[in-house]
Amino acid sequence: MTEEPLPETHGEELQEELERVRLWEELERLREERRQLRARMHSRPTISRAQGMLQERYGLPDAESAFALLQRASQQYNVKLRSLAVAVVSVPRPDERAPLWFPRRARHAEPGLSFAETDRSRGANRGEVLGAVLSQTLAVVGTDMGNVQIADRSTGGLLIEKHTGLTADFVDFFGHVGDDGTACALAAQRVAQVTVQDVATDPVFDEAARSAILRAGSRACHSVPLTAAPGVCVGMVSAHLERPVRELTPAQLKALEIVGVEAGRWLAWYDHTVVLDALEYLHALGRARSGRRARRQ
Repeated sequence: MTEEPLPETHGEELQEELERVRLWEELERLREERRQLRARMHSRPTISRAQGMLQERYGLPDAESAFALLQRASQQYNVKLRSLAVAVVSVPRPDERAPLWFPRRARHAEPGLSFAETDRSRGANRGEVLGAVLSQTLAVVGTDMGNVQIADRSTGGLLIEKHTGLTADFVDFFGHVGDDGTACALAAQRVAQVTVQDVATDPVFDEAARSAILRAGSRACHSVPLTAAPGVCVGMVSAHLERPVRELTPAQLKALEIVGVEAGRWLAWYDHTVVLDALEYLHALGRARSGRRARRQ
């Protein structure tokens, strides 16, 4: 029995559908390239400044050698390259003749997290902790959309570092937010939790931010500051909901306050321990490679 050929109209419809899929995939590829380009543009000035400082400090022959040392220290301590570069440009410079960058540094034990278990035998894992912060927040609020942002010490504002359930356009738009126009910016200013019951009507958003959130399918959100100490915001975790909501219960607010305090203290410990360990290692590398070229690994 032979198969009958598809009617010509069906063949045309199939070709049109394949073309739509191809165009959609191409659009998504271009969007991803744009997101990566924006991220590089945001990080590049700080990294370039750190390269210049290291090149001058250790007498390195070129900026590529300075980048190679940054990369090695970043990988050795699992610290993001940009985070390490921010530390290089913001921490007082070491005595180039001394073997240690921080000779009198006090060390403290890693703070515990009541909402997450960390495997201390593998070393501190910032990504895992931020993931646990996000998961706990979404569980308390009762949603599956949200993100974690970290305070940007080099340019101000907040940077998204973890997210789930949100569209690529949302992450692109809110990859870096400034000091106003959003609920997370308001929560950072107040260093207090902020609930937006209805995104469509709340005056906290500027119109561009409101439109981007609504397009992502969010009609309400709740932001929780991550605090290293009273009044000191080092990051933000936000939960997004599909429908307008009422105020959270006192029990929910208390549970989220605990998340914010514990996560903020852990992040402060990480910056003052793991990041400084990476700087010490970078200093040792720079002293050892003084005047000589280094290559990327």
